[in-house]
Amino acid sequence: MTLLLVLAGGAVGAPCRFLVDRLAGRLLGVTLPWGTLIVNVLGSLVLGLLAGLGGTVPGWVGTLLGTGFCGALTTYSTFSYETVRLAGDGPGGRLRALCNVAATLVAGLGAAALGWWLGGLR
Repeated sequence: MTLLLVLAGGAVGAPCRFLVDRLAGRLLGVTLPWGTLIVNVLGSLVLGLLAGLGGTVPGWVGTLLGTGFCGALTTYSTFSYETVRLAGDGPGGRLRALCNVAATLVAGLGAAALGWWLGGLR
């Protein structure tokens, strides 16, 4: 049953990541990998919320949303690849790579903390 929950969450999270990335590219351009930043921040928020809710959330919800959905929605490997690509991308590339790392860390940690706090408000 656990494997099926992870698969179901991943089946929703992966297409969401793809769609958010495409939409972000159209709306925000490609100077920074906005789609990857957005999905990583959203995933951090959801995972922080689940953690903040703690034992009030049934275990199967954590497996479905935390492991399956967030696992497929977020992507550390793409973040790493895109940061390295930015660093080697001509004049200003290293600065854009540094901005990508800073924005991802600050926004991701902030979203996780916000989610944790919101989950604790119950």
